[in-house]
Amino acid sequence: MKTLIDGAWVDRSAEVQSTDGSFIRKDTAFRNWITADGAPGPSGDGGFKAESGRYHLYVSYACPWAHRTLIFRELKGLEAHVSVSVVHPLMYEMGWELTDTYPGATGDPVLGKVAIYEIYLAADPKVTSRASVPVLWDKQQNTIVSNESSEIVRMLNSAFDGLTGNTADYYPVDLRLEIDAINDGIYNNVNNGVYKTGFAKSQEAYDRSVAALFAQLDTLEECLSGQRYLVGDRITEADWRLFPTLVRFDPVYVGHFKCNIRQLVDYPNLWAYTRELYQYPGIKETVNFDHIRSHYYGSHESVNPTRIVPAGPLIDFDEPHGREYIASE
Repeated sequence: MKTLIDGAWVDRSAEVQSTDGSFIRKDTAFRNWITADGAPGPSGDGGFKAESGRYHLYVSYACPWAHRTLIFRELKGLEAHVSVSVVHPLMYEMGWELTDTYPGATGDPVLGKVAIYEIYLAADPKVTSRASVPVLWDKQQNTIVSNESSEIVRMLNSAFDGLTGNTADYYPVDLRLEIDAINDGIYNNVNNGVYKTGFAKSQEAYDRSVAALFAQLDTLEECLSGQRYLVGDRITEADWRLFPTLVRFDPVYVGHFKCNIRQLVDYPNLWAYTRELYQYPGIKETVNFDHIRSHYYGSHESVNPTRIVPAGPLIDFDEPHGREYIASE
């Protein structure tokens, strides 16, 4: 794996291993915020006003972190206001590549770059960072606003409301403490937990992460037995942060990352809940299983040396979910 060190694209792992073989994810490098009036957000610099056509998202259909941003772009009706480039699903020496030679990939009509790491260099020629997606690019200032998915979704959730008139709020003030607490457990044990399991370099690290992953899934299964969504009867950011991991679970994480104590389909409530979110208006169009399976099985040589992409499993995400009959107490 390569990374950017002081502007050089070098052979060095971007996510280092701890001494006990555990997988560690590095922090993101760009943490500015788009706001309604361009005032500074919780971190970074100001000057990023919500304006139609000014911003561009670089994403991968395969990446669950980038998937979050595509979901919020859809939920908030921003397709005409925030443009998108989709990378090639296979990631080799150049990292994420910007080419239109694979179905669904778009190339880069904004900067004409051939790889995501070049986007980072366009923002800062001396940058030290993983060349990850998503990347939120400002076409006016010619720089990266943010490459932190959790913060990008919050920008998309509210910054453009005055422009679009779409005031649907997936991070409402009265539920923020509860959402944040749920997000913390899900991030550590599920969203990042599948990676900690799949990239573990010791049996002890694997055993620890896979146990935490399935303990969290068991907790979520119980939670969803008595309420429709993670925070009662209102769909929130917490649901949309969990969904990208769940929709990838049986197609790739069970086999590729050895998250195989149980499959998602073995959890009646979680499986029905995942189908409901998949069937939510506009969401299935953000899911590309070809890119997902091709990327994971074809890119991670350390996990799958043959790079053979399996034919299955065949899963019907359009099966009726029945969750409309769940009433929260």
